Amino acid sequence: MNSKSPEYVGVLFLYPYESGYFCWIMKKQLTGLLVWMAACSFSYAQVHISKLIVKSNQKYLFDQTDIVVADTLILEDSATIVLNPLKRENFLHTKVLIVGKHCSIIGSGTHGKKGRTGRPGDSPIGPCKSGGNGTPGTRGLDGTAGINLFLYLDQVTMKESLKIDLHGGDGGEGGMGGEGGSGTSGTVHCNGGSGGFGGAGGNGGNGGEGGTLTIQCPAGLNAMLNKNLSLKIQGGRFGKGGRGGYPGAAGSGPPKRNGKLGVPGHEGTDGQLGKYGKFTIMQN
Repeated sequence: MNSKSPEYVGVLFLYPYESGYFCWIMKKQLTGLLVWMAACSFSYAQVHISKLIVKSNQKYLFDQTDIVVADTLILEDSATIVLNPLKRENFLHTKVLIVGKHCSIIGSGTHGKKGRTGRPGDSPIGPCKSGGNGTPGTRGLDGTAGINLFLYLDQVTMKESLKIDLHGGDGGEGGMGGEGGSGTSGTVHCNGGSGGFGGAGGNGGNGGEGGTLTIQCPAGLNAMLNKNLSLKIQGGRFGKGGRGGYPGAAGSGPPKRNGKLGVPGHEGTDGQLGKYGKFTIMQN
């Protein structure tokens, strides 16, 4: 189930009157239209529903809003609410919350992408030439933060615990360094070429911060909510630094005149673990 806000179509009527009266009509209509559009945009930002029922095994998406007000919210067994990932803060107001089995609210951060692998060094053609160096891998992207959810409740009924997942996204791994190019064979006149250096591994991305859950409810619900909420608000895992590129092979030459093996690239540095989120219950 994906509830969307209604769409509106504005109509502007044009009249073939003389220019002065026409401009006056246009001004009046445009002013009214702008006021109407502002009112629509305000209502579009907040969804107000008398009774919201998320059917069993279905999802309700906060895709058109970050504020949902429901007088009664019913989550049937295995129902899921997916928060708006484009807004760091989401708000859910309900007077009566009824929760079935295996229900969840999801607002976790996204994982950072892995960094790109560096390009390998050139392996030239012709005798006695050294291989090119590999390029470094790029840094992994940071994981994004979990959503901050503000939940306002008056009455709650639960069959079992409600899972709320606001954990931060994992940092992406650093890209591997490019392999060094191979040196070519030597001759009686020159040594074998040396292998190219491996590129450095990219640094790992940082884990995203865990989101915060803030619940405002009557004092009598504190103990029940603390017991029946299953929270994931930890920060995202750090991205591992990328492996350094392999060294390029040495070119063979006459006795004691081989090229040198390339040097492997340095490993990238690991990112940082995301910070843990917070959970707060406030009394009405």
